[in-house]
Order: sequence, then C-alpha cells, then structure tokens
Amino acid sequence: MSNFKKGVRRVWPFRTVLVATMLFGGACVGTVGDPPERLTDGPVDPVDKEIASLVTTRFPRLSHEQWENTVVDLFGLDAPTGLSLGFTGDALGGVFDNNQAVMVVPPNLWADYQVAAEQLSLLITEDATLLARTLPADMPSEADARARAYIQHFGRRAYRRPLTSSEVDAYAQLFASAPTLLSGADDFTLGVRLTLQAFLQSPNFLYRVETSSEVSADGLVHLNSWEVASKLSYMLWNTMPDEELLQAAEDGKLTDPAGILQQAERLLADERAHAMVKNFHAQLYQFDHYHDLYKDPGFYPNFPATAGDDMRREAEMFIDDVVFSGGGLRELLTSTFTYVNADLAKLYGLEGNFGSEFVRVDLDPSERAGLLTRLGFLATNSTPREQNTIHRGVFVNLRVLCTDLPAPPNNVPGLPSADAFKTNRERVEAHTGEGTCAASCHQTLINPPGYALEHYDATGAFQSDEKGNPINASASYQLDGKVATFDGGIELSETLANSETVHKCYAKYMLQYGYGRDAQAGDKDNLKRLTTLSDTGSVRDLLLALTQTKAFRTRTAKEATP
Repeated sequence: MSNFKKGVRRVWPFRTVLVATMLFGGACVGTVGDPPERLTDGPVDPVDKEIASLVTTRFPRLSHEQWENTVVDLFGLDAPTGLSLGFTGDALGGVFDNNQAVMVVPPNLWADYQVAAEQLSLLITEDATLLARTLPADMPSEADARARAYIQHFGRRAYRRPLTSSEVDAYAQLFASAPTLLSGADDFTLGVRLTLQAFLQSPNFLYRVETSSEVSADGLVHLNSWEVASKLSYMLWNTMPDEELLQAAEDGKLTDPAGILQQAERLLADERAHAMVKNFHAQLYQFDHYHDLYKDPGFYPNFPATAGDDMRREAEMFIDDVVFSGGGLRELLTSTFTYVNADLAKLYGLEGNFGSEFVRVDLDPSERAGLLTRLGFLATNSTPREQNTIHRGVFVNLRVLCTDLPAPPNNVPGLPSADAFKTNRERVEAHTGEGTCAASCHQTLINPPGYALEHYDATGAFQSDEKGNPINASASYQLDGKVATFDGGIELSETLANSETVHKCYAKYMLQYGYGRDAQAGDKDNLKRLTTLSDTGSVRDLLLALTQTKAFRTRTAKEATP
C-alpha cells in the first residue's frame, strides 16, 4: 500500500475502513483494485509530437467548487450544502483553483470527504423526496434486484460512466451488509445510506478517472465518450454531465470533434455556463479582493461600506453581458457600458434617479473603457487614501500581459509621504523612477500601465487634476516588439485590446482554466490558434475551440505525478 493510502487509513474511523475493505478489497482508496500502472511512451506520429510532449494526468481531482456543484446536481438539491467550505484548502498554485498540479489529497482532506459523505447519506435517506431522486423510475420488487437497480442507476451518475459488473457486485455485497453496520431505518434505506457513503468516498467520484489506456499509433491515448463527457461538462459547467450528455456518451457520440462541438454548443447555451464564465473571470481578475474595501473616511467620508461587494456585482454583470451577447476580450477592455446601483452611480458621477437594483448605463467614453477603468479594479488597486500606481501596473503586467516579472527584493521601503509631492506620479517616480535602484523593472514594465490610470483616485472616481495640479497620464511600453505610447486609461485600454501579446495572455489563461493545468511548450500551436480567435472572435469562440483540439480529446502517454 502506498504512503498516500496509509495516510488515509490513519485518519479514518473503524467503520469507514471496514466499508472500504469490503468494497475495495482492502484498499482504502482506489477503484475496485488499484489504478492501472502508468503507461510507457508509445510510438509517436511526427504530426502529433507537440501534443504527445504534454504532461497530463489521468486522475484530475474535483475542485472543492466542482465537488459542491456535483453534489447538488447528483442529488437534485435546491441549494449548495456548504460542506465544501470546511474542506482542507488546496495549496496555492498559479491563478486558478482547478490546477491539477497542486490538487493532492492529504489525509485531512480524505477525512473531510468521509465526514461529508456520512452527512450527505443521512440527509438523503432521511428525506423521502431526496431518497426517491436517487432511484430509477421503475424499481423491481425483489430485494436484491431493487438494490442492484439502484446501484446501477445511481452509480452511472456518480461515476459518470456505467459500473462494471464487479463494481456492481461489490456494491451489492456492501448494500446487503448495511443492517449489520447501521440501524434506525428499514433495510433498503440502510443499504442506500451505506452505499452512498462509499460512492461519495470513491476515487471514481472524487476524481475524473480516465481509464482508457491503449496508446495509439500517434502516441496518444484517445479518451472514450464517457471520459470526454465528464471533461466537457466540468470545463463548461464546473459540474457533472446531465442526462443528455451522459446519453450522448452512451451512444458513442463524443469520439469526434463534430459530436463534441454539438454538445459544447448546447452546454454553452445553458444557464450553468454563465456561472463558469463568472468563475473564470473572477479568479483571473481577482474579484475576491473587492470584498470589504476600505477607504479612509477622512478622505472619502461618503464611500459606502458595501461598495466592494457592489463593485464585484457590477464587474460580473458587465462580463456576463459582454460574453453572452457575443463579445470577446476586445469588448471586455473597451466597452463603455456598465451596471450600477445608486451608490456606484454616485462614484461614477452619474446623474439621475437610481435605486438599490442594478441597471445598465452608458459611461462617458472620454473617461471609461472596459475593465481597467471600472471602479472595482481601480479601487482595489489603491490604498485607503491614494491610487496605487505600482499595484495597478503589476496587475496589468501579470493578468493582462502575462509578463514574467521578477520577485520584488526583500525589505523594500514604502513610498514616501504624499504630502511632499504635488502628484502621486511625482512620488512614484522619486521612489522607483530613473536613477533609482528600482528603475530597471519599474520604469520599463510596472509603472507605465499604472501611470496611464492616474486620472482615477483611490475610489475609482475620475479626477481631472490632483490637488489642483495637472495630471500626467502618458507613458510608453515595449509591446509586440515595438514601443507603444498612450495617454490615459482610454488609450491604454485600446492599446491593450489591439495587442497580440494581450490576446495570447488571455488565451493562455483560458486554456489553463479549461484544461486544469499550466500551459506547456506542447500547447504552442493551439495557443497560436486561440490567440487569433481572441483577437478576431468572441469568448464563446475560444471556449468552443478548446473543445476541438486533439489535446482535449486525448491524453498523453506521459503522465504527471503528484
């Protein structure tokens, strides 16, 4: 038994170990038997060398959000359980929470899964309506047949594939043992309760296990329809496949790009795709930082305590509108409409009668263009008193341009007091500009995008001058192999929207989120195509294109290891 499995066994109570032993033949984790051995490299067709060079995993784990969404859909719950909020957190790893490189399962998380499985099994079996949702429509009358009908029906949805005959037999044995391990209900209900605990702790539920193992002549393992269905659903919905997608898998309709595209288009037309789009952009643009925004009341006495949450809602509604009306990154960076309530309308300087509900409005195109000139980004990347040129510049470099910034040196002193300078830019230049030790990085990379946003104060409000002094918002930046110059947030946003570097960065982040892994050298050709789509098409085009690559419908023979 591996150290991983030994760690799991140490934290599980006796009954859980007994259940696992009965079901999995002594292995506390794994399928019925241990996972297949890792594949060796097979022959590689020259055309597929790039794809075959990728390092991927055949056991991608569900993120905590995916676990929560899956539980809701699996049992037909009216709302999330909230159980995942108590799960042991994953280590930081890049930008997104579904990065498989850091999604290991330490003993504490296995214990969390066990507790959640037991709580859910009680919730479902103590509610007749919820229990009925786990059962097939036409249940046999004979006891063993009833148990097997339930196991096959529920197992197909929990594992996102049909159970093998040996798996059905193992679950049936566990089902029959329930009255000797549990009490408080009839034998059938106890059988469901115990097997639910096992289903919800199985790696086949907690992971998107890809059992396909044959290496084709092109050096790749081609995923079967069930595996593609799960990959598609978790990419576009962040949850398990619905019945129509499972049926498409059962009918073998997901083995070619055309069949995958048909289902991908259907999934993107569903409401659940909106949540996925929101989640991707919220992580990319750090909307969680908007919560509990604080501004010094001595400087901004009318800044609402709820402004940060309102700003996040504004950003989410803006992105949803752009994406699902057919827009792309260009529109995200340059569109002049937004959504406001009364508090945000005041910060934008809008006139009119506004209430607590958010309404769509057009902003002054000479002051606002896209996400980088919206209140949330600007106010979050500011101090309680002043705009933060450096934070704004770092954000643009990391999340918009994908610049590989070096780590800041240790013990860097803060900016000098603002009182000694006429403008914020003067203060930043004195600390990081030409002639300072920080000039090499700040002068060429960090500061220029931040300088372009000097017209926006610490709350994100537009300012024509600073303490009565004129504002210099002009700067230049080496972009796409040439020097780009801009003056102010509007020109900065337009410059970025027309940049190949920016579209490549956005495409790279979308690939990383969609595939649940870091971009690799083997993604070069796919990224080139995605970059072109980002420049000329929509976010929807990008998402669909991600489902059409060979990298999506295959797995490499070389596997990633934890």
